[in-house]
Amino acid sequence: MTQELHIVGGGMAGSEAAWQAAQAGVPVVLHEMRPQIGTFAHQTSNFAEMVCSNSFRSDDDEQNAVGLLHWEMRAAGGLLMEMADHHALPAGGALAVDREAFAAAVTERLRAHPLIRTEAGEIATLPRDGHWIFATGPLTSPALAEAIRAETSTDSLAFFDAIAPIVHFDTIDLSQAWFQSRYDKGETEAERKAYLNCPMTKEQYEAFIDAILAAPKAEFHEGETAGYFDGCLPIEVMAERGRDTLRHGPMKPVGLTNAHQPDRKPYAVVQLRRDNALGTLYNIVGFQTKMKHGAQTQVFRMIPGLEGAGFARLGGIHRNTFINSPTLLDTQMRLRSRPNLRFAGQVTGVEGYVESAAMGLVAGRLAAAEITGRALPPPPRETAMGALIAHITGDADAKTFQPMNVNFGLFPPLDDARGGRRGRKDRYKGYTDRAKSAFQDWLAAQG
Repeated sequence: MTQELHIVGGGMAGSEAAWQAAQAGVPVVLHEMRPQIGTFAHQTSNFAEMVCSNSFRSDDDEQNAVGLLHWEMRAAGGLLMEMADHHALPAGGALAVDREAFAAAVTERLRAHPLIRTEAGEIATLPRDGHWIFATGPLTSPALAEAIRAETSTDSLAFFDAIAPIVHFDTIDLSQAWFQSRYDKGETEAERKAYLNCPMTKEQYEAFIDAILAAPKAEFHEGETAGYFDGCLPIEVMAERGRDTLRHGPMKPVGLTNAHQPDRKPYAVVQLRRDNALGTLYNIVGFQTKMKHGAQTQVFRMIPGLEGAGFARLGGIHRNTFINSPTLLDTQMRLRSRPNLRFAGQVTGVEGYVESAAMGLVAGRLAAAEITGRALPPPPRETAMGALIAHITGDADAKTFQPMNVNFGLFPPLDDARGGRRGRKDRYKGYTDRAKSAFQDWLAAQG
């Protein structure tokens, strides 16, 4: 009888790992502490619940590394990409989903699989026996985090991650806001109008920055330090780095024309992206924040078009725990000191929903191969998945290790035979062509 694979954590990585292992014929026990033990960020007990954003980012598989990762996951029969495609919302060139419908669909598919058994409850120790994948994500429970720290003889690294607020659509003033994707990206009219835009004059922007800087912020616990991930900075941290930082970041006005005043160029623009299929909820793009809730409502209602905004969820901040993978994990994603334990997802030091799910996909396949007596190397480092694994298991400097999104800077340079590519567009196409070929070979070798 095939041994069971235990997976701890029902987020992106754990859900995808469970699906991949079960599809390979390995019985899976998926452990999730919710609803017995909740977190401040989760609102349901569904698997693969999205708590920070509803976007999987760019879906361009020829010019964007995360789009390439989408392609690899689809090619490998990834459950999360399948469900994301089924519950996609118009978002220009991005892949955004109705987050509640997406999580419910993932949960239904996992619970219906004949080889997957789910168990609610906390796993607070590192088992000595059996095959395990720990995919507990950024909200690893304190007890389990302490068990990991005790085993690895080192403190887990951590940074603080922030959540953007969500606004009720019917409270947005459409006489000031307008629908448009940046540069009118998207093949359909719905995609080209996937975002709502709120313009600001210079005076409004300056007053907004002053209010952000003056607003009371959430305090950290004693002994904690704020090492933010640059891809998810709170807006107040960006504002503190310079008054124009937001205007050149999430509030940049380029590629947009105010439908109400087409001849007047906005000084800054706040974008909102549709958050559910009904179009009743919109999240404020790039507006992760640690402002206290009372201050958030006052500050965000300074945005033209949001003066009467009703908030379905305000922003928040939480500790994001991850291990020093370059020193702790081998290329099979196993803990060097306890090779019966694998780690996957954000806890390994990758950043983002897609990256986390991709690491779960690989961990599930590697574990299934080991359990069934097959030799399976990790994906080639020329692929998006392989580049991420190479980064977290050895390429990154352990002394300065920080969470990383997938990007072409992690890929091996193109050789001369492919080369002569000096333009970025051709170079990125070279990376994606090479990656797709290598990934298809990796899949084909598995039969």
